[in-house]
Amino acid sequence: MNLGLYVLVYRFTKMIGGWEHYQFFVFLATTLFINSLVEAFFMPNAEEFSELVRTGGLDFALLKPIDTQFLISLTKVDWSSFANFAFAGGLLWFSLAKLNYSPNLLEVVLYPVYVLCGVLILYSLMIALAATSVWLGRNQTLYDFWFYITNFSRYPMEIYTGPFGTPLRMFFTFFIPVLVVVNVPARLMAVPMQAEYWYLAVFAVAATGASIVASRWMFLRSLEAYRSASS
Repeated sequence: MNLGLYVLVYRFTKMIGGWEHYQFFVFLATTLFINSLVEAFFMPNAEEFSELVRTGGLDFALLKPIDTQFLISLTKVDWSSFANFAFAGGLLWFSLAKLNYSPNLLEVVLYPVYVLCGVLILYSLMIALAATSVWLGRNQTLYDFWFYITNFSRYPMEIYTGPFGTPLRMFFTFFIPVLVVVNVPARLMAVPMQAEYWYLAVFAVAATGASIVASRWMFLRSLEAYRSASS
């Protein structure tokens, strides 16, 4: 359905934010890759964290001789989300075959690295929001907030211009770095990397590390504030 929407849109325009037809389809495929991995491995577990806190099930996770965040994050896998991953692979292959531009070997090698960086940034945001369940109880509204925030990552960052768009672009690039999640790996594969964009590639690695550290700190603080069901 999402692909069909953009097929229709590109009947009436040649570019969206400087991204041509098949370049944007590479962008869309990259979005599907990252979101399918997040939704398969982390989403069902983050959603269950508030229930573990509310019912006291977190007590049993804390007693196990394994890192609690690792256990909480990877207890379940939603295999149905890999349908989007397979679809993304087909869309990426088809779109690259239609492009006039071919990525070089370095860009091809870096692409899965930056897809992983995007997954880790979104995971960090998700687990940090899930950790607030210790203080807030049910936090369904925060998961809605996560979807609203990550919606910004679904579009090329070039569309965020003007008096309102530019501040949003700065905020969601350098403060909550969701705009680098898809933009960096998609640009590696679909658009010749200009010198002014390589700083984003470097920043994406730094943002990934900072996001992991910040979310880890948030999770550990939440465990310190947790009171078991018996207390």
